[in-house]
Amino acid sequence: MALARLDNEVFFKKAFTDPFVFRSFVKDIVGIEVDPETIETEKSFQPKLGHINFKYDIFAEDKKKRVIIEIQKVEYDHNFDRFLHYHLQAITEQQRSSEDYSVDRTVYTIVVMTAPYRMNPKTHELYKDEVLISSLNPKNLKGIERKLFNHELIYLNPNYKGADTPSNYRDWLDLIYESIHSPADPKVNITHAGIKRVTELINQDNISPEEWEAAKFEASRQKVLKLEREAGIEIGLELGLEKGREEGLEKGREEGKVEVALNLLKQGVPDVVVAAATGLSLTQLDGLRKQQKE
Repeated sequence: MALARLDNEVFFKKAFTDPFVFRSFVKDIVGIEVDPETIETEKSFQPKLGHINFKYDIFAEDKKKRVIIEIQKVEYDHNFDRFLHYHLQAITEQQRSSEDYSVDRTVYTIVVMTAPYRMNPKTHELYKDEVLISSLNPKNLKGIERKLFNHELIYLNPNYKGADTPSNYRDWLDLIYESIHSPADPKVNITHAGIKRVTELINQDNISPEEWEAAKFEASRQKVLKLEREAGIEIGLELGLEKGREEGLEKGREEGKVEVALNLLKQGVPDVVVAAATGLSLTQLDGLRKQQKE
């Protein structure tokens, strides 16, 4: 059994938009049974909230139980504050659509992070937790939690295997980790019906040519984004301080696009893929080739 990698968005969505897998995953991670009518991908709120047009990889709503589940896969380490912001935006969306200004649905946001965490720039701590859960429920002075809201933001990161991680998390974390680091010989719990279903869906023998092609494009796109981020951060740090860092990040993104495009062209990546991934036009790519020859 050889698996396709779950850090690729194409295979991740194929697995977790399967109704049986989705229900099984949510039951283990959140602890509730859901039965959504539809499972959407690339979900965004219209009109957008605030100044951010953010899309959730997977979005589903169980209207009978008044529950919303959002799943986001992240192949690089995001600032934790960013996902807290998105989580709160999703809750705000429920209030905006409510006639009595109450939040009438419980929102669960699950963030699956496939890269190791970076050091916290504020506290200089390096977190090594497989599971982190943020709840909006208040506590009284005795530390007793009052379940007033029940919204939860859950981070999963399989790169830090904890000896005390409960099996309801363990099986899914192992599945994600093994698909990435040992896809040819994954050690996963196939006695778990949900896990077994995923292994069938992302078994390399069951991947269509169209899915392989889409996955290759996604891998190229993520490579571009990674190089752009690294270039932007490096230039931003060189300019120094917070304002210079922001300006440097913006400048770095633009210069990074050119650098990334040149690297991809050297590797023989088709022009249309490079153009789509970097945002540069075919004319600009031709210009880059001419500069190289001069």
